[in-house]
Amino acid sequence: MEGSEEGLPAVAFGSHLDTVPEGGNFDGVVGVVAGLAAIKQLQERDKVRHPLELIIFAAEESSRFGFSVMGSKVMTGSSDKRAWRKAKDKDGILLSEALKAQGFDLEAIDSAVRTKDEFKAFVELHIEQGPVLEKDGLTIGIVEAIAAPIRIKITVEGLASHSGTTPMNQRQDALVSAAMIVLAVRDVAKEYSERSIVGTVGVLRVNPGAMNVIPGLVEMWVDLRGTDYETIIEAMQEIKDSISDIAEEQETPVSIDVMASDRPVLMSDDIKNIIEEVCKEKSMMYRRMPSGAGHDAMNMAKITPTGMIFIPCREGISHNGAEYAAAEDIVAGVDVLSEVIYKLAK
Repeated sequence: MEGSEEGLPAVAFGSHLDTVPEGGNFDGVVGVVAGLAAIKQLQERDKVRHPLELIIFAAEESSRFGFSVMGSKVMTGSSDKRAWRKAKDKDGILLSEALKAQGFDLEAIDSAVRTKDEFKAFVELHIEQGPVLEKDGLTIGIVEAIAAPIRIKITVEGLASHSGTTPMNQRQDALVSAAMIVLAVRDVAKEYSERSIVGTVGVLRVNPGAMNVIPGLVEMWVDLRGTDYETIIEAMQEIKDSISDIAEEQETPVSIDVMASDRPVLMSDDIKNIIEEVCKEKSMMYRRMPSGAGHDAMNMAKITPTGMIFIPCREGISHNGAEYAAAEDIVAGVDVLSEVIYKLAK
C-alpha cells in the first residue's frame, strides 16, 4: 500500500505460513490474516505518509531441515549458506535440491536481502503459544524480548548386536545412553527453570530400529532456549558435561553438533510504548512479557526497529491440532495492529 510521500521507508508487518507436522491453524497464519485485515482497515482511513508492506515468511519452523526462521534470515542477510548446503531432511533430500524443485537457487539467496533503509519498522502479531494471557484474563501481550534457541544434534554410537544372545553386562546400547541424555537435558533445564531456561529433546532416531537388535546408533535433536544468553551458555555447558559423563560410563561415544545458536533479541522500546498507548486508548487489558518461542521478528530486529503483539490462545496449546484462538481475540489483535501501524506510518 503506497504512502502519500515518495521515497519514505516502509512500515512492514506480517508473519509466517508454514507449520509443524500435525500443527494447528493459528501459529503464524493469524499474523498474516491480521496483516491483510489491518490493510483493509487502513484503506478506509486518511492516507499515511509511509508505504505499508505485508511480509509473509516461509520456513519459520525448523521441522524439515532443522533450521528455523529461514525466510527472515535470508531477508536480513543472516543466512548460513555453508551449513545450509549440507542440510538434508529425513528422506535425505538436500535443502538445495528442495529449493531447486521450487525454482530457487540456494547460491542466489543473497539477492533477497533487504537493506535497513527500506524499512521504518516491523511489527508481528502472533498467538502467545503459552497460557499466561488467558490465565490472567488479558487481551494483549506486549513482547519485551524473544528467547533464543541453541539447537544441537547429538549422535550416540553403540554396538548393534543380537538382543537375545548378547549378555546385559556386555552391551553398548546407544538407546540406553540416549535415554539417559534425555533425562539429563530435562534435569538441567529444570535446574535453570527459575532463570527462564527450557530444554526439549524433540527428535530421537534409532538405528537399525529392529525389535531384536540392540540399537547401534541414535541421533537426537535438542532445543535449549532462554532470554538471557549467558544463562543459556551456562546451561548448555552443564548438558555437555552430563553427556560426557554418560558417554564414559556407558562406553558409547557421543558427538555434539551445534545446528543453530542465536542470541535473545530485545524489541524496540518505542514500538513497545506505542503498543501500550494503543491498548490504553482502546481500554484493552495487557501486560509486557517475554516470548519463549522464536519468531521472524527476532531477525527483522537486526535491520529495523521491531515490535511484537501477542493474543491469547486456548489453554496455551500450540504446535498441536488443538491450537485455537478466539475470533474476538483475533479481532482485538487486528485493531491494535492496525492502530500501531497507523501511528508508525502517519
